[in-house]
Amino acid sequence: MAVFPPPTLDADAPMLTASDYQPPRWLRNPHLQSMLSSSRMRLQRGLLLLAATGAVSEELILDGGEGVRLQGWHSHVEGREPRGIALLLHGWEGSAESSYMRMAAARMLEQGFDVVRLNFRDHGNTHHLNPGIFHSNLIDEVVHAAGDVAQRWPDLPLVAAGYSLGGNFVLRLAQRAPAAGVPLQHVAAVCPVLDPGLTMENIENGPAMYDWYFRRKWAGSLRRKRDLFPELSDCDDRVLNLDIRSLTAWLVERHTTFGSLQAYFDGYSIAGDRLSTLQVPADILMAQDDPVIPYATFRDWQLPQQARLETACWGGHCGFLENWRGDGFSERWVAQRLRRVLPG
Repeated sequence: MAVFPPPTLDADAPMLTASDYQPPRWLRNPHLQSMLSSSRMRLQRGLLLLAATGAVSEELILDGGEGVRLQGWHSHVEGREPRGIALLLHGWEGSAESSYMRMAAARMLEQGFDVVRLNFRDHGNTHHLNPGIFHSNLIDEVVHAAGDVAQRWPDLPLVAAGYSLGGNFVLRLAQRAPAAGVPLQHVAAVCPVLDPGLTMENIENGPAMYDWYFRRKWAGSLRRKRDLFPELSDCDDRVLNLDIRSLTAWLVERHTTFGSLQAYFDGYSIAGDRLSTLQVPADILMAQDDPVIPYATFRDWQLPQQARLETACWGGHCGFLENWRGDGFSERWVAQRLRRVLPG
């Protein structure tokens, strides 16, 4: 199979903006973008691009605080001194091996960073590490893990990027980092979840493939968790066959302290003025045609001065594919934004 080299990032090139994303006409359908972004073809492309950097990847078990253990994969080029450390966060039911995570890692490695691709609790092959079930309000353990990364490389500037739910997490991480003593210098988010309630409505009312995709993957994850921890006897097949809203309500009522679905959604919403206290510089990329994250929530978003939102006309949900090979604009955009923390 031929390996096509990715477009390089010229340090002297003008800064990419969302308006620079001009996919070929056949790639301007948001559902095609969204489906191809998680296709086997693109997964293989990400694997090839990461391998082409010459980096080796080694497992890390990061301290999430209070006994929580989170897995990360540290990618580095042997014999090269890194210029910075980049923490990457995947989306819901993605993993450190998702195509966009591999591609973003390759781009950051090209800029001289070492990269840590984090697996959230119960994502990837990590269900055995912690007894409790993952939910979207578990931000404290991600902040703690980011602090662990910073302590392992204390002399390197720390940046972070996230996609979809990972974009939501990375912006909440940036908001909490100063108080937690995490020396985070810059973050980038691609298609972050703003209002979880509206996102769920979009999944429920949109094309059935989105509901099917997320529900199938989540049910499979919960099944693996139940097999490892028999005490989760309330997670029976009847529960696993619930629709996505009812399954989320079951999670909230049985395995969190939020008490209601709305309180749970409010707990990790970053819509409105919820990021008004953000101090860490942030760049955010959104597609106007995103079929999962409603664009209307971005129009009314109240962001502080150090947070910059860019919207492209196309891209779907975390797609931004540039060609039939699956190369991604968003990964180039993320690397260009985050490399600004590097000296020189």
